[in-house]
Amino acid sequence: MASFAIETENLGRIYKIRGSKKEKKIRKELVALQEVNLQIEQGELFGLLGPNGAGKTTLIKVLVTLLAPTSGRARVAGFDVVDQPQLIRPRINMVSGGESSGYGLLTVRENLWMFSQFYGLSSKEANRRIEELLTMVGIADRMHTKSSDLSTGLRQKMNIVRGFLTDPEVLFLDEPTLGLDVGASRDVRRFIRQWLEEDGSRTLLLTTHYMVEADELCDRVAIINQGRVLACDKPSVLKQRLQRDAIFEIETSPLNGLSAEALESLPEVRKASLSETDSGAKLDLILVEEAALAGVINILTQKNIRILKFSKREPTLEDVFVDLVGRSMEEVETVGKDE
Repeated sequence: MASFAIETENLGRIYKIRGSKKEKKIRKELVALQEVNLQIEQGELFGLLGPNGAGKTTLIKVLVTLLAPTSGRARVAGFDVVDQPQLIRPRINMVSGGESSGYGLLTVRENLWMFSQFYGLSSKEANRRIEELLTMVGIADRMHTKSSDLSTGLRQKMNIVRGFLTDPEVLFLDEPTLGLDVGASRDVRRFIRQWLEEDGSRTLLLTTHYMVEADELCDRVAIINQGRVLACDKPSVLKQRLQRDAIFEIETSPLNGLSAEALESLPEVRKASLSETDSGAKLDLILVEEAALAGVINILTQKNIRILKFSKREPTLEDVFVDLVGRSMEEVETVGKDE
């Protein structure tokens, strides 16, 4: 029995990028993963939380043996991803959010049956599992519908079933609720938790950039940004690191040029995050102590910014991310697009 379902040691991955025709001899490097060290227990629902482009998908591809690491080592189900990929692949499965797998002319059942044959399941067992899993995710009535006729949400539920169909030892879900509506996302999360509770030896690695999803589902979470793991622990423990701070959410009129840097220059203001809203703006503040709020209100008054709504709240994983990175998840993703 493997000591860990997944284990990485100083794992790194660098992409070589060719320059333009004028820069034929120039080969740029993109560092996707840097010294990633993780130990994931059997039976654990482990989350990788980070913005788009943080390295989550690259890490998944290394662990499922689709990419070789540039440095370091990784083991899945006790086997090395480079030296023993043929022993890992029958024991794992993977589903990516937003993918359009399957053949449009085939029905849902036919698509799933075809995938089951790649793993050597008998037809009898495959059909039993297909019916059971489709019922669990609420689309058994679409079993004989062509996959090309399914909505995006229903097609993603079919893909989710495909991942669970082979009853893998280790399942990788890469942004499984991407593009799904609230109801479908809730169904998928409920199904994931139910699958794990049925067998304590199953392990699931989930990547997401949805804070609520990570908080609700995961036993432990690793926060990753720019290829580095910044923190790893239970969501409750990660949030406790900010428990001593005072966290406020303030809705205001337009900011009139006020910047987060101006607020963070105030004494006892640890982090400030600003975002535009339909009615003006929203300020998320992490303060060393509540007394620092007076300075914030003073600068808002000087800028003729009206406070529309004001509340103190408990820390969230978003606050932890802001504390670690210095910007919100949304701001990091926006900067990444601009670059």
